[in-house]
Amino acid sequence: MITTPFGFASTAHDVLRDIDLSGQRAIVTGGSSGIGIETARALAAAGAEVTLAVRNMDAGQQVADALNAAGRHNNVRVAHIDLSDQGSVTSFVAHWQGPLHMLINNGGIMALPTLELTREGWEMQFATNFVGHFALTVGLHPALAAADGARVVSVSSSGNLFAPVFFDDLHFDFIPYDPFLAYGQSKTACALLAVEATRRWKAEGIVANALNPGAIATNLQKHTGGLKTPPERRKSVAQGAATSVLLAASPLLDGVGGRYFEDCNEAQMVLQRPADYRGVARYALDPGNAERLWDRTLQLISAR
Repeated sequence: MITTPFGFASTAHDVLRDIDLSGQRAIVTGGSSGIGIETARALAAAGAEVTLAVRNMDAGQQVADALNAAGRHNNVRVAHIDLSDQGSVTSFVAHWQGPLHMLINNGGIMALPTLELTREGWEMQFATNFVGHFALTVGLHPALAAADGARVVSVSSSGNLFAPVFFDDLHFDFIPYDPFLAYGQSKTACALLAVEATRRWKAEGIVANALNPGAIATNLQKHTGGLKTPPERRKSVAQGAATSVLLAASPLLDGVGGRYFEDCNEAQMVLQRPADYRGVARYALDPGNAERLWDRTLQLISAR
């Protein structure tokens, strides 16, 4: 189990204090709101060139302008991506040039009240939270390999404890749709992405890890009536971004991959859902599940 000097109350700034990321390039999906903004802010303040990959370009440009105005480096830019649209992901990848040192797969949606499908017929949370990020990660593999020591950060959540991946019914054609089952499946898939990406690419200097950022009040909860977590277990947005930037940039995790973190430390694997929703389900780190999901997703995106 990997431990660090940081914990529940640490902020993204705390984690990156005295770390110089000059000359490194990062992409943060969903970088126009919530912990995406704070993740970008911390990386940019440490000197990294940060691209906010966002669906709403106006909102993204406002964030980029604000971060550039407040910072010292003028190193934040914005680019369009719609993670639910494979054509948009393909276009983003095609326009990316040069090496990529940090890919933070942060964007996502949560608990859509009714079943929504993409034009391919994919369940929307699975398509947005996982398949879009999978296609982005695989598409940017050459750029990650060119960085000679890249990291992929896969933002999962305690939602992994709600559901495994339903390999025989990914899109709820048979299982009655439930907002949290669908969300849970997508977040388990995000964790499995980190496991298999590390296995396939570690020899090229690429490692990937997954994380639970914690309970943070953002627009992610717009379909759930707001954050329900007890106040003493809630985090600020700056605290919520801490584990993301730890996995993206801290030298404490050089060469570490295929793991799941919460509160800036490796999380305990659990065999049943705990009352406090801490830890990671065994199925969310299972190497067989990870390889199966990778192959299945390649089939999905190649057949669209």
